Order: sequence, then structure tokens, then C-alpha cells
Amino acid sequence: MTFRRPAIFLFLAVSAFSQAPEFTYKIVHTYPHDPGAFTQGLEYRNGALYEGTGLPGFSSLRRVDLATGRVLQQTPLSAKYFGEGITLLNGVITQLTWKSEEGFQYDPLTLKPIRNFKYSGEGWGLANDGKQIYMSDGTSQIRVWDGASLLEIRRITVKDGAKSISLLNELEWVKGEIFANVWQTDRIARISPTDGKVLGWIDLAGILPASDRTRETDVLNGIAWDATGNRLFVTGKKWPKLFEIELVPKKK
Repeated sequence: MTFRRPAIFLFLAVSAFSQAPEFTYKIVHTYPHDPGAFTQGLEYRNGALYEGTGLPGFSSLRRVDLATGRVLQQTPLSAKYFGEGITLLNGVITQLTWKSEEGFQYDPLTLKPIRNFKYSGEGWGLANDGKQIYMSDGTSQIRVWDGASLLEIRRITVKDGAKSISLLNELEWVKGEIFANVWQTDRIARISPTDGKVLGWIDLAGILPASDRTRETDVLNGIAWDATGNRLFVTGKKWPKLFEIELVPKKK
């Protein structure tokens, strides 16, 4: 089963006249990934890989063995929810839902729910800098929340030069930058958390070989950063593989 957001979200995100430097990738290692996982959020912390999945009736929070792709623990969401992005801060995993305007928090050791919370609008991606949470909603804006209260502090508008970049999806905090999947593309934006300026683009075109694609395979989505091991992981919705990559400046 694949899922497409409404056609109103046409691909208008990435300008051919990008002002920011471009990067491509080198695959360092390839890991198995559950091809049934509609990946919405990915996080690597303290040796554990956490994954939030979507689709009504299939949404969950998982702890996954990186080496084998095996699901070690799983907490399903009610079938009325479409699970979205996740982040781990202050010893708690926070998870969004798409249109329900409701999120959940969990114990990262047991994945047992701790509490629910409300927010307005759509929920897409989450990341944190150790104090604040960054939340995408499918627009060109990123909301900044207080990490403890989950109250909105401010918003930043993501721009590459003068062009606003919309369809920001899964987020990750990487060395002082926000990495953001741009929905329906093979590109990741590297964003300044201060003013929303796009600092660079990562082009992941072709990272999942055609031989690994089926009718179920969906878009690139899922970024995780191992701050201790200095490793960057990416995957996609219903992809059979997860990749550890290094960034390489793109030759002009």
C-alpha cells in the first residue's frame, strides 16, 4: 500500500537556480530495512535506532536493530492516527501525527506512552538541538518549540536565496544544522536554524537501485545522525535498505 498526499502539494520546492552549494554522497555501509515500514521519522541515539512509521492502521513507534533491520520493540498507534516524525529529547521520545493535531510522548526504554499533547495544523517532521524542538508542517516554515513545554517560541522560513522552500518533511539536527527531506524529491536541504537560510543541498538521486524498487516503494524520507560515531543514515518509505553515507561536494 502506498500513500500520496493530495495533489495540491505539487513539486515546487527546489529551484534550478539554487544559491547554495551542492553535495552528493558516498555509501559507506548498507543495512537491511523493513520494506513494510512507511518511514516518517528516524533517530539514532545511544546506540539505538528509533523509527516512526505512518499510514492509518500501520503507524507505530519502533526500536530497530541497525545491523539486521529487525524490529526489537514496537508500540502501534490507534488506526485513527497517521504517524509522523519523531525526536528524542530530555529522555522522552516525541511523535507527531499528520492531521489529527495530536502528538504522543514515550519512554525510550519501554516505548510505553507517557502523555498526549495538542498542536495546530499538520505534523510532518521533528528534530532537536538538545534544548529546542524543530517541527515541519509541509510548508516552508519550521516551528521552534520549547523542548520541555512544547510551546511554540518562533518560526523560521526556509529560503534558498530569495526562493522559499516548501514541502519540508523529515528533519534531523546535524552539527548545528537542520537537515530536511524535501517531499517527493531525492534532495535534502541543509538549513540554518537561526534564519532558515539553505546552507547546502544533498542530492541522493539513485541511492536506492532500480532493482530494489517495487510498486510499493515510496519516496526518500528518513534521516538519522549518530553524533558519537559521526555517522549519517538515510532511508525511505517502504525501502528495503538503509544507508550510511558520507557527503561529497558535487563537481560542477
